[in-house]
Amino acid sequence: MRNKKASKIIFGIFFILLLAACGDSDDNSSEDNGEVDYGEEVNYTITGIEPGAGISVTTERALEEYDNLEGWEVELSSTGAMMAELGTAIQNEDPIIITGWNPHWMFALYPDMKYLEDPQEIYGGEETINSLARLDLEEDNPDAYKFIEQFEWDVEDMEEIMLEAEETGGDIGDISAQWVEDNQDKVAAWSEGVAEGNGAEIEIASTPWDSERASSGVLKAAMEEHGFNVTVTDVDVAVVFESVASGGVDATVAAWLPITHKDFYENHEDNLIDLGPNLEGAKIGIVVPEYMDIDSIEDLQPN
Repeated sequence: MRNKKASKIIFGIFFILLLAACGDSDDNSSEDNGEVDYGEEVNYTITGIEPGAGISVTTERALEEYDNLEGWEVELSSTGAMMAELGTAIQNEDPIIITGWNPHWMFALYPDMKYLEDPQEIYGGEETINSLARLDLEEDNPDAYKFIEQFEWDVEDMEEIMLEAEETGGDIGDISAQWVEDNQDKVAAWSEGVAEGNGAEIEIASTPWDSERASSGVLKAAMEEHGFNVTVTDVDVAVVFESVASGGVDATVAAWLPITHKDFYENHEDNLIDLGPNLEGAKIGIVVPEYMDIDSIEDLQPN
């Protein structure tokens, strides 16, 4: 009798614990329902790049505009630091949320990356990278002006150069010059109708990021092949626009429009010439690895 009674007591305790466990399951976190609170996983932080970069400014604006990003912050450091964190996260399949943009070698190295949908269009749609010239460049040197105006290439071209520089550790200027040598058909289109430069000095303002270093390096190599003497000066993005507008430099091929560099462009547009896109299909936004089960910025939870 005692054994039967004890068995009933033990069974009763087991049943109560089982019910309690089921109750806990109903009240458990969203992760138990197949959903992950990615905000908590990444400590409500978007991993970004340098302060003052166009995408950094836009991301700070996104934190203000999206109610569900209340309590979030963007960690501003450097492109290299962001890419190091991304590489570690992907290796371990850990969640990470970064600022991303095309063209960039990250998409060649990690093809399974995706942009989160941006319903409020804070980041805009597709961007172009435009060439800008100082007001008097066409009058002072019409051939240099025409060469820069005719310069255009593809996202894949730029990413090819950036990835090679990353994988080999080679100088991006040297790799750009080799790309020019290997792509004479494209270079011929840029120089069509342009007279020899005869050593004319041209200064191009650029930013110190690989995408702009690639485009400026390619333009420099192509123009020097045509007889111009080209200097590329890397400066902060704000100084790029100020330098072209003031006439301190001749041109830039580093203007991301219409969103990324919108403020800089609008501040100086009356004092420079927009030569139009040298690259189409650029894009900026918030990017995550494909293994993260999330599709939109609005899917993120507030802190």
